[in-house]
Amino acid sequence: MKQVCQKLSVSERRACRVLQQPRSTQRLRPYVADDEPRLVSRIIELAERYGRYGYRMITGLLRLEGWKANHKRVERLWRREGLKVPKKQPKRLRLWLNDGSCIRLRPQHKNHVWSYDFVATRTADGRAVRLLNIIDEYTRECLSIRVGRHITSEGVFEELSNLFIV
Repeated sequence: MKQVCQKLSVSERRACRVLQQPRSTQRLRPYVADDEPRLVSRIIELAERYGRYGYRMITGLLRLEGWKANHKRVERLWRREGLKVPKKQPKRLRLWLNDGSCIRLRPQHKNHVWSYDFVATRTADGRAVRLLNIIDEYTRECLSIRVGRHITSEGVFEELSNLFIV
């Protein structure tokens, strides 16, 4: 700002008044601690190593290592670097019922386990449309999509039998 004022030969007061900006914002020099680059790199290393830890746990680990950093400073650096804790993955459901029967097979190779699901949507005129999607769970390849206003169980069996033949 000072250089701009000198080039335009305008006082700092007038330039700040025109820009509607407090003069104190032009005088503050950002202070960067000497150890900040090393601290940031260490925070990133710990975040990569302990993926489920947030900034509070990382602060605790840094203090155990001898760093003099409080949680507010670590949080500021954490946010500046764009670090986030990934959302927790949902637990896998059981593959069996209490009666001993098997519900879901884990796919071992292509065409070992298929799954199907219905998706419902509406057209522009408000009428319902259903989609039957059949995928191979091993390759995640979509084997078939059947679209219709009404898909009956016979339609599902027909689509599956066509895929079995192919």
